[in-house]
Amino acid sequence: MTKKNIKKIIISSVSIFLLLVIVLVVHIYIVTRPRMDATTRVMARIDIKQDISQEEAGTITAWLYAQQGVDRVMINPETDIIIFTFFPVQTNANEIVRKCKSQFNLSKAERFMPTKDQLNNGCPVAANSLTYKIYKFFN
Repeated sequence: MTKKNIKKIIISSVSIFLLLVIVLVVHIYIVTRPRMDATTRVMARIDIKQDISQEEAGTITAWLYAQQGVDRVMINPETDIIIFTFFPVQTNANEIVRKCKSQFNLSKAERFMPTKDQLNNGCPVAANSLTYKIYKFFN
């Protein structure tokens, strides 16, 4: 092989490699960007911070289910916590919390928002999974 042929092969190989890297970057961007569509569900938590009875919990549950966009509601009257899922294209969690506070006179209630550290640590349930251990090994 001549020097000219070797140079053409190297330039072609580098060009193909760079093209593949660009395709990979574009693919990763398209696949991982956050999307909000009609099927997207979000979970929210309300810390009531005052005692409620089982009857009040039932009333609050029924009221939350009646709100547009709310999909699932769970209330634990022992810990005074409300967890609900909703469709963010139909409603806003902060608006639901505001209406709930005024409807049921829950002046101390507030939406729980995890801290940055809690968000970085991820789900505590998954900490023992094989996938998480592999992720931590490479991270």
